[in-house]
Amino acid sequence: MPKAPMPFFWYELMTSDLDAAEAFYSKVVGWKAQPFDVAPGMPRYVVMNVGERGVGGLMTLPEDAAKMGMPPAWLGYIDTRDVDAATASLEKAGGTVHRQPDDIPGVGRFAVVADPQGATFMFLQPNGPDQPVVPAGTPGHIGWHELYTSDWKAAFDFYSEQFGWVDAGDFDIGPMGTYQTFTAGPESGGGIMNKPEQIPVPVWQFYFNVAAIDAAAKRVTDNGGKILMGPMEVPGGSWVVQCQDPQGAHFALMAPVR
Repeated sequence: MPKAPMPFFWYELMTSDLDAAEAFYSKVVGWKAQPFDVAPGMPRYVVMNVGERGVGGLMTLPEDAAKMGMPPAWLGYIDTRDVDAATASLEKAGGTVHRQPDDIPGVGRFAVVADPQGATFMFLQPNGPDQPVVPAGTPGHIGWHELYTSDWKAAFDFYSEQFGWVDAGDFDIGPMGTYQTFTAGPESGGGIMNKPEQIPVPVWQFYFNVAAIDAAAKRVTDNGGKILMGPMEVPGGSWVVQCQDPQGAHFALMAPVR
């Protein structure tokens, strides 16, 4: 029996300046910041909301990670019903466990892992009921998930076997090779490709939905960020722009063609 797809469902920025990052993304994406204080004694954490729905969180880059050279970065959480079993399965399939399963009081059970090519992500087994699925193009939510890797075929096979992701077609993108698209459940999809030379290690990039791409790109530069590529129109009826925030974390913006 095919495995039920396990999508990304939470996104977290580890940054070198939490206050600056909160101000930047509030202005660029339109998120509303809310302090998270459900877990006493935990490091400061800021939830970014669209209306009453949390989309992601911001936190200061842990000191030990910074000492190891980890730059500010967005990471994604894959939804799982059993973090311990998912972590063991990932390790058996050639992935790496950076932090063994542990509990976050009031939140759930999590682990920090990487796929066999080295792209880092996290598992979360949340407390409480599932949230309703949000349409993929909803402003402020995540509209696309993109993996830059060293072996796109092996990476897709890994995510498909481990998390039930489904082949949605592949495309020849010329000198850059093949772009493999996938679906990871209702309203969740993305693409996988071999990374260009300027990206040093395999990494996930997340696309945040905005209403209009040119206005959003201007908000990026007006607030101290950088445009790395675009805006450009992509198949499927969207405009995208790849960006860097003032602390150095990469992200992308996505808007419908109008």
